[in-house]
Amino acid sequence: MTQVIFYDWKSTLEINILVIRVLGLWPDGDDTFKPGFYVVYGGILVILAGCHLLSQIIKLYLVRDDIEALAGTMYITLTLLLAAIKTSFVIVKMRSLKKCFVTLRTNSLFQPRNHQQQLLIQRNVDFWKIAYKIFLSACLGFNLFIAVPILMNSGDKNLPFLAWYPFRTDFSPVFEITYVYQFAFTSYLTLSCLFVDALVCVFNMYIGCQFDLLSDNLRNFFTKDDTFSEARRNLRRCIIHHQEILTFVGDYRQFFNGILFWLWILSGVSIGITLFQLTLVQPFSNVFNSLVSYEIGITLELFLFCYFGNEVQVKSNLVSYAAFESQWADLPEDIKRSLVIFIINVSKPIHISAFNVVDLSLETFIKILKTAWSYFALLSQLSA
Repeated sequence: MTQVIFYDWKSTLEINILVIRVLGLWPDGDDTFKPGFYVVYGGILVILAGCHLLSQIIKLYLVRDDIEALAGTMYITLTLLLAAIKTSFVIVKMRSLKKCFVTLRTNSLFQPRNHQQQLLIQRNVDFWKIAYKIFLSACLGFNLFIAVPILMNSGDKNLPFLAWYPFRTDFSPVFEITYVYQFAFTSYLTLSCLFVDALVCVFNMYIGCQFDLLSDNLRNFFTKDDTFSEARRNLRRCIIHHQEILTFVGDYRQFFNGILFWLWILSGVSIGITLFQLTLVQPFSNVFNSLVSYEIGITLELFLFCYFGNEVQVKSNLVSYAAFESQWADLPEDIKRSLVIFIINVSKPIHISAFNVVDLSLETFIKILKTAWSYFALLSQLSA
């Protein structure tokens, strides 16, 4: 095995972290939130975003008997509620989250050991960046369509989202101020949600990369130029690496368990309601375009979660096969026995799941889409 090459895992999220720091949700360095100006700044933004969400929840209750108005309010309210839940988990679990980044930076076993492994990581990172940019475009497109009416000086005094306020909003400048407030804090929650989604997906990608590195190291832990002593040392390194990956997955689960749990509950409902809402608006109107962008965004969000979670399962399952690709036949009996025990221990794939209930997998993605279609069919029947 060659010398370790340092790879800055955190650089993948450099722009995301900069944005979330501006939003008041990412304290500097490896620290969690501490009393000071930054906490006050972030707290004010969180409270204002919470008031925006609360006003929509109240309106949701007030229009509970109107199925069309309820559908028009619920899909975005559920999404903003999910974004608020994700944001709260970032705040509460900040210590666990920062610990994961410290582990990636300081644990030499998580670093590539040659140029080939570095390229292996980079291919995974490049694919994640492409997928995330597509997802980002859909989400930002949704926010853009929200802003279009006011930018075009539309004469309508309709806010982008139904919400209850203890004052009238149908006259200037109250309408414009409220419009900007809704747009600003919908964007705030959207950007916060994008950051959390990036975290979950990129950590799944990191874990998948670790299993790629482990498989490559295991495949080459003994070569014709190595002594048996070096083979023992390299195999021991692979065993410890696997244990460190499992520990890392455990720390990571502390952060994302609650996020995934609420994602499963709310995403299918949101997708189904948005499909129903698309049948009620004029095709290719501003509202229609924003709904299409929203539908693409939330479906891509769900797909990326499930795809990268599925990759962890697949790649962890391939570790045992990598052992058979090594030159194990030339090894002495004691190393072969150790290798067999290790293969047995890694033969069970790792499942990324919410509270060990629902797995992140492509199969789960299909099930949620089927559930969303059921909600759409139900709403269509109720409104007929």
